[in-house]
Amino acid sequence: MLRRFLIRPAFLVAGIVLSTQAIAASPDKVVAAYYPGDVASRYPVEKIPADTLTHLFYAFAVIRDGQCSVDADSDANLAEFAKLKREHPKLRTIISIGGWNAGGFSDAALTDASRKRLVSSCVALLFDRHRGSFDGIDLDWEFPVSGGPKEIAARPGDRRNMTLLMREFRHGLDALGKQRGQHFLLTAALPGGRMESAGPYDPAESYELAAVAKILDFINLMSYDMGTTFSPVASFNAPLREVPADPLAPELRRWNSVEGAVEYYRAHGVPADRIVVGLPFYGRGYRVSSDANDGLYQPYSGTYPVGDWRTIKAKLLGDPAWRQHWHPGAQSPWLFNAREHVFVSYENPRSIGIRAQFAHDHGLRGVFTWELAGDDDEQSLLKAMARPFK
Repeated sequence: MLRRFLIRPAFLVAGIVLSTQAIAASPDKVVAAYYPGDVASRYPVEKIPADTLTHLFYAFAVIRDGQCSVDADSDANLAEFAKLKREHPKLRTIISIGGWNAGGFSDAALTDASRKRLVSSCVALLFDRHRGSFDGIDLDWEFPVSGGPKEIAARPGDRRNMTLLMREFRHGLDALGKQRGQHFLLTAALPGGRMESAGPYDPAESYELAAVAKILDFINLMSYDMGTTFSPVASFNAPLREVPADPLAPELRRWNSVEGAVEYYRAHGVPADRIVVGLPFYGRGYRVSSDANDGLYQPYSGTYPVGDWRTIKAKLLGDPAWRQHWHPGAQSPWLFNAREHVFVSYENPRSIGIRAQFAHDHGLRGVFTWELAGDDDEQSLLKAMARPFK
């Protein structure tokens, strides 16, 4: 029988116990989702459950030759975003620049002139040419200094330059807002996972966290990808809290969870009401080398293409070859196929609801997901994610 989960009433940040009752609630809660442009053919913009969301992020614009750019397919999608906004005037729409494998940031952020050039091009493209489509910009530089794809340019000065780039975007959006009589949002997607492309990773080495928290309207904390192909063993994608049995080094394991990532950002000067917790609507699969512990924390020889919740629900959950498990510490489900020696970490409505309740009870700004099209037709995950914030 599965154990009922109880949210802990307090958590530890920098040696101080923070009571959930002591954190003031923000009047502007966030229930958000990313919408990748490449899903439009199977998940058109008109299908987006805009009444459930407060914020919707379009992914992605990119940087080419130091300036903002969108591809031809995105042009059509952005027109649909403007229509969606007209039909749902309370929905805030934001375009995300970057993503994994997206280059151009280090060069564009390098000098005052290059920063101004990028920002002015983004304003012209996204708010003049595509006027009416967006209420703000989201920066998704993965990652300044180190940790991103090895082929993407990175410099030791990226950490400071990222702060300066955010300030330039803030100035540009504020100037635009004065002209148009509205506040344009500036957000950023920042990492929580402790294993990245170069090995052990510390977000504070890439970002001046306290400084950027004062510039941004809020931070989308990517509190997932805690277990990836950069991890030494098959592990959970988004464990709620630290699991002592996880063989990751203790100094990394402490922070490599949803709760740990939030604690870390709080300890580095990010207020609770600037943190939006990320919830993955996708799974990760590993071809493990041992059947011990039903695949959990075992070495692996390769990955298994498990897909998103929609696929997992349709193809795996009803197949008896895939045994279903629940971890009471991580508050996470997993699947194990003994015949194929495959471990799968994923989220279901129960685990998503637990993480959303955690964000609510700890006074965080809200929740977001990567990504919207991964849900089932009944919107099971989105409904579980939004429920605590109704």
